[in-house]
Amino acid sequence: MKKISKMTLIFTFVFVLVMSQFAYQPGEAVAESDNLGLKAEAAIIIDGETGQIVYEKNADKVLGIASMSKMMTEYIIMESIENGKISWDQKVKINKYVHDLSKAPNLSNVGLTEGEDYTVKELYQAMAVYSGNAATVALAQLVSGSEKSFVKLMNEKANELGLKNHKFVNASGLNNSDLLGQHPSGDEDDENIMTAKDTALLAYRLINDYPEVLKIASIPKLKFRDGKEYPNFNWMLPGLIFEYKGVDGLKTGSTDFAGYGHTGTVIQDGQRYITVVMKSTNKNERFADSTKLMNYAYATFKKEKVLPANYQVKGKETLSVVKGKEKDVKIQSEKAIELLVENGGKDNYKTDLVIDKNKLNDDGKLTAPIKKGEKLGYITVTPKKGEDYGYINGDPVKVNVVAAESVEKANWFVLSMRAVGGFFGDVWSSVASTVKGWF
Repeated sequence: MKKISKMTLIFTFVFVLVMSQFAYQPGEAVAESDNLGLKAEAAIIIDGETGQIVYEKNADKVLGIASMSKMMTEYIIMESIENGKISWDQKVKINKYVHDLSKAPNLSNVGLTEGEDYTVKELYQAMAVYSGNAATVALAQLVSGSEKSFVKLMNEKANELGLKNHKFVNASGLNNSDLLGQHPSGDEDDENIMTAKDTALLAYRLINDYPEVLKIASIPKLKFRDGKEYPNFNWMLPGLIFEYKGVDGLKTGSTDFAGYGHTGTVIQDGQRYITVVMKSTNKNERFADSTKLMNYAYATFKKEKVLPANYQVKGKETLSVVKGKEKDVKIQSEKAIELLVENGGKDNYKTDLVIDKNKLNDDGKLTAPIKKGEKLGYITVTPKKGEDYGYINGDPVKVNVVAAESVEKANWFVLSMRAVGGFFGDVWSSVASTVKGWF
């Protein structure tokens, strides 16, 4: 065997070491988000109607949300109005703490006078349009008696809405250190945190459960009772710096910890999207990032009917039936399925039929009677190839499978004749098998 020299071994080692630096590293793969050139640390786009996720970047990373927290306060206020706990024209008297907070330097606020009454609507507008922090605290105190109790309610509501990674320590989204020594929960320098996915889910529930919030969120400039005009911090609204066609909400936020964030919602030609960017580099960049997301969504996706109504899965058009006038029943989808589909990708979907096991007997058959339109299971659709981000609420897209016709229960005579026929059929089969065995 030929002896390998020491110099050859050294050269080989160095060569392998150098080449390994260029080898594929799974953990360092270029993220899809790099194609959009986002500066935000996390981002997501969802269909505003169905919650379908069409793009995400670090969407499960927990980050600060700053004043985007106010979307939860808005949700609870809207729910409280709906339940009759408070009303839009209800008066709220401003206490000393809220007054002092409204004068605190370097915080977004409208001035609130101690001892003066403001309506819920005035305070809500100040919160939603100009991100008024003191107005937010005043509303929290109104609903729950104290901001501390309201923060507990915020976390409970987050769990109820299905938010998975969140922590609320105050109603406004400020750093606790800015609350003049009266922070309601957490440590002195704590802030509210969530993921981009949870932020999108909160926005999705807010505008779908209470679509009227967009009438206020879309106000470009707020004229307040102090005679001043306050511009909306969402600079993508009509007439503002980063105006984008169809934008009508929703909320911005920024602190040193959270960076610059923006939850936007936009509608063009009937198609609504919700976008979230978190921890952008500056106040302008967050809108540049949101613009890129919206441009990408409208340029890349289109709502398509990937499954028609009355669809029958090939080879599974019927189910067997016992004790019925018919021996099987036709089954079909109850309605069509529409999805946001990448351009040219309408045929990139496969179906999966799932029959409700509780509807079947031990032999896997239905038992008559069966009514036309009776739900028997469901069909799901998934991409044959490519990324499937799923839905913001976690549920896959599916449509009910129903009976396309009714099958009545056969009378006792028919069932008896079938039983007799079955008996003699079994006997004949047995005899035939025996005779065949003779030969």
